[in-house]
Amino acid sequence: MENIVLHKAETRGNANHGWLNAYHSFSFASWYNPERVQFGALRVLNDDTIAGGMGFGTHPHDNMEIITIPLEGDLAHKDSMGNTEIIKNGDIQVMSAGTGVQHSEFNPNADQQTKLLQIWLFPNKRNVDPRYQQITLNVADRHNKLAQILSPNADDEGVWIHQDAWFQMGNFDAGIATEYKIKKEGNGVYAFVLKGNVTINGQELNTRDAVGISGTDILNIKADSDAEFLLMDIPMNY
Repeated sequence: MENIVLHKAETRGNANHGWLNAYHSFSFASWYNPERVQFGALRVLNDDTIAGGMGFGTHPHDNMEIITIPLEGDLAHKDSMGNTEIIKNGDIQVMSAGTGVQHSEFNPNADQQTKLLQIWLFPNKRNVDPRYQQITLNVADRHNKLAQILSPNADDEGVWIHQDAWFQMGNFDAGIATEYKIKKEGNGVYAFVLKGNVTINGQELNTRDAVGISGTDILNIKADSDAEFLLMDIPMNY
């Protein structure tokens, strides 16, 4: 039986701290909605805009798979594993927090904002050794088709995490349609539209809308305008 959960853009939590304007698809920090705690193993989807020269000071994480997808500008990262990196649009970064890690993230450019998605998934193994991975993807691979950016397999396309999850991104021209087969029985898909209008399994979505679909094997996806979107294929029971 197909289950659909619709999260319209305007129903997200919002915290505007001046230096940070954050939209939360799921309960986070001071925004709590008992009906919006998680979707399967997906615990956090934050849509953040960070002002020039600002950022998050050093803070800890553990037993979480943390994925950062920069959308605009640069993000400087430092962590207790010794990584000092800058990620930008076209990159994807993953941190398996495992037994514990501390990191900071900030916008190194005083004259432009940074936009990013930060996604947290519960892992399928606890207390792993912390790890960091960052790669640059070819955005052209997503034109009118889905390109995998994350999987459970180190030798597969994209980054890998400790969870049976697969992420795809697409940049579709208006009118382009595709079918997506869910990778693992019992998984659902949380689809997030970065821009444009997309219909997924009959559900019309606009910019920054999301839909969670479970209990089905196939997604029918059609771009109703030029559109960019992210599919997160994740365990519903983990």
